[in-house]
Amino acid sequence: MKRFLFIFLLMLFAAMPAVAGDVDLPASGDIWDNINTNQEFYGQDKPAVSDEQFEKAIEEIKYKQDKLGSWIKKLQKPRGKEYRQSNETEVINEEVEDKDTMPVVCIPVDLNVGDGVLPVGHYQVKGEKDENGNVVLKLYQAQYVMAQFPATETNDDFNEDTITFVKWLSEGDDKIKLIYGSIDFNAYAVLPINQ
Repeated sequence: MKRFLFIFLLMLFAAMPAVAGDVDLPASGDIWDNINTNQEFYGQDKPAVSDEQFEKAIEEIKYKQDKLGSWIKKLQKPRGKEYRQSNETEVINEEVEDKDTMPVVCIPVDLNVGDGVLPVGHYQVKGEKDENGNVVLKLYQAQYVMAQFPATETNDDFNEDTITFVKWLSEGDDKIKLIYGSIDFNAYAVLPINQ
């Protein structure tokens, strides 16, 4: 490897004077004598921009951006009764847009639901009212309904910080209370633990 490197460097140094002397450029004489000839690199022959011209160009760009920005904001303003909304209304509207995302609860014990047993696991919970106005809670895993049971509607928010929630609470040694809250209603169901 050393021998190869030595031979390469020797050939490189031997070829340098020949390469340096064979420079053929359109300029006559030494290259350093003609360094600043008319080659128009980066607009050298154009007059320089004054500070006033620069400031004027910046102001024009800012004016166009402000005009475009105000036009876009004008298009985005709601019209009609929705124009004067409170912050609470905006929060509720955002929650309504997110209705497809259901809250998740982790059930730590097997539960008796109807004739079957709901195993330990994570479930998405969706509360619905049937055609008679009765509240039904459905527990999902992926797109499959794993359990469905009636619940009791309540005005109690269970001291939760959010509008949409689901949680379980202990109801003695043999039952749990599943609490559910949404924009539409709050509900709870007491379910027996499978012994």
